[in-house]
Amino acid sequence: MRKHHSILVISMICMLSFNVFSAPEIVRLRQNEETVGLYNKFEVDLNIKADYSNPFDPEEITIDALFTSPTGKKWKIPGFYNMVSFNSIWMVRFSANELGKWTYVITIRDNNGEIKSDPGSFTAVTSPYHGPLQVAGNKRYLEHADGTPFYGVGFWFNDELTYRSETGRITSEELDRLKGLGLNFISSFIVPIETMGTGLGRYDQNLCRRWDKVFEMCEEKDIQLSFNFWFHNFISETVWSHGWHTNPYQLVCDSKDFFSSDEAWKYQEKLYRYFIARWGYSRSLAIWFIVDEVNGTDGWRADSLGAAEWGRKIHNFFKANDPYNHPTTGTRSGGSKEWWQEGYEVFDLPGREIYEAQGFPINKNGKITADDTHPLTYSYNNYAGQIRKLWNGWEKPCIIPETGYDHTYYEPSQPGYLAQYHNALWVSLACGTSMSPFWWSYNSFINDNMITHQILNLRRFSDEIPFSKLTGLTPVEATFTNGDAFVMKSDQLVFGWAVNPNTDATGETITITGLQEGTYKLRLYHTWRGRFIHEEELIMKKKGLSFTVPVLVVTGGHANNIGDDVAFILEPVE
Repeated sequence: MRKHHSILVISMICMLSFNVFSAPEIVRLRQNEETVGLYNKFEVDLNIKADYSNPFDPEEITIDALFTSPTGKKWKIPGFYNMVSFNSIWMVRFSANELGKWTYVITIRDNNGEIKSDPGSFTAVTSPYHGPLQVAGNKRYLEHADGTPFYGVGFWFNDELTYRSETGRITSEELDRLKGLGLNFISSFIVPIETMGTGLGRYDQNLCRRWDKVFEMCEEKDIQLSFNFWFHNFISETVWSHGWHTNPYQLVCDSKDFFSSDEAWKYQEKLYRYFIARWGYSRSLAIWFIVDEVNGTDGWRADSLGAAEWGRKIHNFFKANDPYNHPTTGTRSGGSKEWWQEGYEVFDLPGREIYEAQGFPINKNGKITADDTHPLTYSYNNYAGQIRKLWNGWEKPCIIPETGYDHTYYEPSQPGYLAQYHNALWVSLACGTSMSPFWWSYNSFINDNMITHQILNLRRFSDEIPFSKLTGLTPVEATFTNGDAFVMKSDQLVFGWAVNPNTDATGETITITGLQEGTYKLRLYHTWRGRFIHEEELIMKKKGLSFTVPVLVVTGGHANNIGDDVAFILEPVE
């Protein structure tokens, strides 16, 4: 009996050893399509057996896919855990940028070893899409992966997720409406997917599924998403907002040490890897918006230079690990003194927030008629001054990633607020930003003043300019009688905007210097109506190139007035 008992024990030990120490196993592997459109999502689902306790921890369980393009280029794409109902599903998501047959092999590693899948393949075919955004070759603008120019027209649209119902404010119907009004991007901040409920290093799958849905809606509508994942509230305990109490990083560090803590960084690296794995594929992922208003955090108060180095670490992580190379940005808040030179040096897109009532020139005494300068003049010059500092300081695409709301001279219900928004759009474009100002934010408080044809009219004009293809870009001097003019020139064309906030722009003369000699075709654009209204040929002379804005009169009993401002394009005539 003892002999048989010993044999049974040895047999059980061997079985246990096999179960505990055997390499991972692929139970099932399924890809979503055999043929996939260029820049569309290709997805592989896996059921596996492996040894791990935390499926989100790449130190315990790692899934990587190696894709090989038709021309032989290699793409290493991380996989991720996605709990669907009660099934444990692992996924790999990828989007192809070359036509033809792609092959892939998936490697799974756990504490006991690794296993590779059999080779798989799919064929990438043509699609109507242009791919994710990247910094253009001229270093000043953005373009899609296939080289199609992109000028962003949009604003902040925060989802405000209702957690229990897994629904938010961003809907398919609303995106359709906004797209019809000219919008091609939104910016949105996310509630951290690490919660006190999930614990540090584990990710709330309800929140993740919601962002899956938002990305899918944006892809369907061909809308870009600026994805802000560290909103200052969630890493602040004592400064402005106080969301640190909901942040599980408090388990490993104090809020003031979040930027410098080695333990916190270990968890962040895993989090950012998960972001890349789950959403990096998306052609609608416009920007990794790393931190919004970093100076609103305890870590900034403790060590502002350390906060910039933290931003650099994250930027470098994405540059090293995001195979799609999505651009990065980050901001300090919008007060007049909140200039973040260290941040502008780090990120792909230097982003200057502007909240004019926080120290910018706005109005000396609060009464329009008692001030020598019109509040609208103060306003557009505030934008122009900050954008020129960004343009001159860094050879990068510059943006205004937060502005507006009620931090202005005018209240959102007043006509002047609409004029101020209108002017901010046009002066930003004419001074060289790569996207329209990210107005804060889309809600019932300011919708009537924003969601008009303002963005559509800007979009119609910006679509006429191949921004990413322009070379020799530089601001040039211009004057406008009784007003101001802002002009950018390039080797291919000249574009600009002129405004007289005190009265009508018609009958006023624009003079531009610094252009090459020759003949130019002028196209004048009615910014309030959204159409080109006048064309003529002009000759550049020694004193400059000049033209007068034509007077528009009531025609056939219908209003026909150009208003306070006008935009224009000048193209050399060969």
